[in-house]
Amino acid sequence: MSTDIRSGTEDAARPKEPAKGEKLADWADGRLGIYSIARTQMRKIFPDHWSFMFGEICLYSFLVLILTGIYLTLFFEPSGVEVVYNGSYTPLSGVRMTRAYESTIDLSFDVRGGLLIRQVHHWSALVFCAGLLVHMMRVFFTGAYRKPRELNWLFGWTILFTALITGLTGYSLPDDLLSGTGIRFADGAILSIPIVGTYISFFLFGGEFPGHDIIPRLYSAHVLLLPGLILGLVVTHLILVFYHKHTQFAGPGRTEKNVVGAPLMPVYTAKAGGFFFLVFGLLTIMGAVATINPVWAMGPYRPDLVSTGAQPDWYLGFSEGLIRVMPGWEINAWGHTLALGVLIPFMLFPVLLAAIGAYPFIEAWVTGDKREHHIADRPRNHPVRTGLGTAWLAMYFVCLIGGGNDLWATHFHLSINSITWFVRITFFAGPVLTFIVTKRICHGLQLRDRDKALHGRESGMIKRLPHGEYVEVHEPLDQGQLYKLTQHEQPAPFELGPEVDANGVRRKVTRSQRLRAKLAKAMYGPGSHVPKATVEEYKQIQASGHGHGDSHGHEQVEEQEHQPR
Repeated sequence: MSTDIRSGTEDAARPKEPAKGEKLADWADGRLGIYSIARTQMRKIFPDHWSFMFGEICLYSFLVLILTGIYLTLFFEPSGVEVVYNGSYTPLSGVRMTRAYESTIDLSFDVRGGLLIRQVHHWSALVFCAGLLVHMMRVFFTGAYRKPRELNWLFGWTILFTALITGLTGYSLPDDLLSGTGIRFADGAILSIPIVGTYISFFLFGGEFPGHDIIPRLYSAHVLLLPGLILGLVVTHLILVFYHKHTQFAGPGRTEKNVVGAPLMPVYTAKAGGFFFLVFGLLTIMGAVATINPVWAMGPYRPDLVSTGAQPDWYLGFSEGLIRVMPGWEINAWGHTLALGVLIPFMLFPVLLAAIGAYPFIEAWVTGDKREHHIADRPRNHPVRTGLGTAWLAMYFVCLIGGGNDLWATHFHLSINSITWFVRITFFAGPVLTFIVTKRICHGLQLRDRDKALHGRESGMIKRLPHGEYVEVHEPLDQGQLYKLTQHEQPAPFELGPEVDANGVRRKVTRSQRLRAKLAKAMYGPGSHVPKATVEEYKQIQASGHGHGDSHGHEQVEEQEHQPR
């Protein structure tokens, strides 16, 4: 009996053997230091707002693109060798085509699930590009590109540009009549480059268009080079987001030095995982019920044929629209022809992209602001910036109309010539009108916010004053609502100052300083915004008896006026 007691005591005192999973975790932590990193980073806080989902849509659609693309590479053969089709799709029996087109037809009709995966892949590409555009517009309109996120803006800009090129190489692979026409369009744009255009075309196509080398080269770029570049940029982008922390909209308790939201584990991870499967499911439904790129209806590409209504996917439609509506100007000199009708639109494309990428640095130079910004702006509080963004979108959609001018003409029984002149005129007038209207709308919203901050919220209750006047009773705003309306800054524009100094000597002013002063006046000068409500204005309104609000309202306004910046 005593022996049993001693053995039981010894077993209890002996340390328990760690489980296999714990041993593996200890082994990994001893070599990688994972535990200390995970303990601090897994509880990182992420703010929550519906507009932040656009970036997640980009990420999840890109993951779907990778998964479906891997499946497609198992069956697609990137070869320009011509064959005679004798497959299961009877309407194309006996037709000469490239092996790339034939493998696409076989993938669509003979491979189990092939057509579904093809269409999910194509829809994912469209959603990916759309998500990138909307996500960057959200970042632009809220000023989330400011310090310290300028480099992350450039990474996002590079991802967008690379995604456009990846889409071009992707929908050109099947070598159907539509994609072949798009490749011919790209070849024409390349040939318009002075001096070196012909050499670049011969290098890409391996000789005269269409050649036999372009499909294998597009395939290598589409499945290896460009996706690898995008993947590296996405990872770098996410690392910088994680490091700099996510921007957040103004609200109670939110400052430039903290983040209010949910922790990465387990709340944010669970929500992100659910959202991924939601995006994946919707893309699968779209691929199952909505036909896209029916290459069997187009037929194989032939250089002497052009399909009716031949347009690229929407994200490249604006580039074709520029060329379609551009006058066919040419310059003939020294035995050479310079096709300005193609070259000018072709060069305008990178110029516009360069302006988008450089904007954060231009704005920082104009304002001279070197502080870090982690609070996102409300678009209405920066009317000029918001107007510039909407003007660019207006130009973009006008070019899309030009890129589909034949479809507009056939569907609405319009003249191609009328559509062309409409796009030519609207390309210049549309952005200007859009900028003016957007700026006026922002001013109207600012006036409404100013009135609400001074007078309070309309309660709907009517009160009769002793002298017979009827007024509506206004309820004062709480601290959170008032902070949201008055926390934004309205910087004074940069000014050159007097032309002469105190000694009467003329100051030297450089051209860059003059340009900076003009841009600053246009962006932040008089008429660019509606001044915020001040404590003095509120007290004056209350003293005149027109406030119809609570006597504590001025304390709230005063507190917001003295918030540290």
